Amino acid sequence: MDPNRMPALFVSHGSPMTALEPGAAGAFMQALGPRIDTAFGRPKAILAVSAHTAARAPVLLAAARHEAVYDFGGFDPKLYELRYDAPGAPALAERVVALMGEAGLPVHLSREGGLDHGNWTPLRYLYPEADVPVLPLAFVPTQTPEQQFALGKALAPLADDGVLVLASGSITHNLRRVFSSGMRGPVDAKEIPESAAFRHWMAERSAARDWEALFAYRERAPHAPDMHPTDEHLLPWYVAAGAGGREAAPLRLHESVTYGCLGMDAYAFGPNAQRLLG
Repeated sequence: MDPNRMPALFVSHGSPMTALEPGAAGAFMQALGPRIDTAFGRPKAILAVSAHTAARAPVLLAAARHEAVYDFGGFDPKLYELRYDAPGAPALAERVVALMGEAGLPVHLSREGGLDHGNWTPLRYLYPEADVPVLPLAFVPTQTPEQQFALGKALAPLADDGVLVLASGSITHNLRRVFSSGMRGPVDAKEIPESAAFRHWMAERSAARDWEALFAYRERAPHAPDMHPTDEHLLPWYVAAGAGGREAAPLRLHESVTYGCLGMDAYAFGPNAQRLLG
């Protein structure tokens, strides 16, 4: 095992307000960037997969530079003043095209750029100086967890090149419940039992490396249709898992909840994931 092989990561970005109100998850991500640098060295680039950048076929956004995209509405106007102008990674895009081609996976290359809030929110905490090149990959939200895992598996060799695969979504994500008390309910509301049960099941099945159950989460996990009325916020978890591989158990690095039902858990994948524990 290469001790410098960088793990793949999944972080929950939560509400857009996470960018202004970091809470426990934001504090964790602030500490995670330096922890990555200490354990593995500063990533040469980041391959970013966000629940909010999706397409009918995989698309690499290979612009030379990215800016924050404000893909939301109705929140604090201060959010629109936040910026994250990061260098792109056009050369990395060519490498990813080759890797996906070897795996028999189609991918399109676009010279357009932009980072949705699922990308720039965690990146502002992980690398606030915006000095790490970023390559966003739009994934296909209609594909199964197994297909997302296969996508991640094709990306696995990037870790040997010092590239961080960073997936972003939410470990639980039911906006109807979040907004049941209005646009902004209490961020520190007590967690509902359904959210706690789902998060516990994901952590338990991950520790057991029960891939069969994890791939069938929608049928097997408690309250899955409630916690994920649609799949897109959990599917990036499987991309990162595929990049980390089946042999190592997915490791929960952080757990917290906002608004009582929006899980903010983070996971690391790969044989060196333990080195990221605080």
